[in-house]
Amino acid sequence: MQTCTNHKLIDRRMFPPFKVKISGLEKRSKYIMLVDIVAVDDCRYKFHNSRWMVSGKADPEMPKRMYIHPDSPATGEQWMNKIVSFHKLKLTNNISDKHGFTILNSMQKYQPRFHLVRTNDIMKLPYCPFRTYVFKETEFIAVTAYQNEKITQLKIDNNPFAKGFRDSGGGKREKKFVT
Repeated sequence: MQTCTNHKLIDRRMFPPFKVKISGLEKRSKYIMLVDIVAVDDCRYKFHNSRWMVSGKADPEMPKRMYIHPDSPATGEQWMNKIVSFHKLKLTNNISDKHGFTILNSMQKYQPRFHLVRTNDIMKLPYCPFRTYVFKETEFIAVTAYQNEKITQLKIDNNPFAKGFRDSGGGKREKKFVT
């Protein structure tokens, strides 16, 4: 089912980050790049017998927030010359979030959507035509605790924000603080 790993919540950067390679833009036109994350279905999931299965009805969805890439707006040439990474996108399960993070419900399935808008002014964004792209392989189930030891180890080994786990071999509670 899931080709992208679980994303752990509680005010965390999305890992692995959502990245796209762009082509076919007008070099001199300006574009804004955005991502939002939407529920795939209205189910809640559980990890049982080494697989994900439906365990009931999903919690009500929170209002969706768009994450605008911080380099926006930029020229088509600038966007096409690099991999566009949304590595600063943060996820949370805090329904009272005041930081603009994307609010998700734990144990529910989500799909990131990439939006491309041709405009040079963020204030005009709601009035501009846009294109939306969905990559099925980026679907994921949001979790607050990893459900699989192999996923935990994969993230510790590869996530640049898991440095504390690599240094001390433990989580927050076991982390040693050096002054």
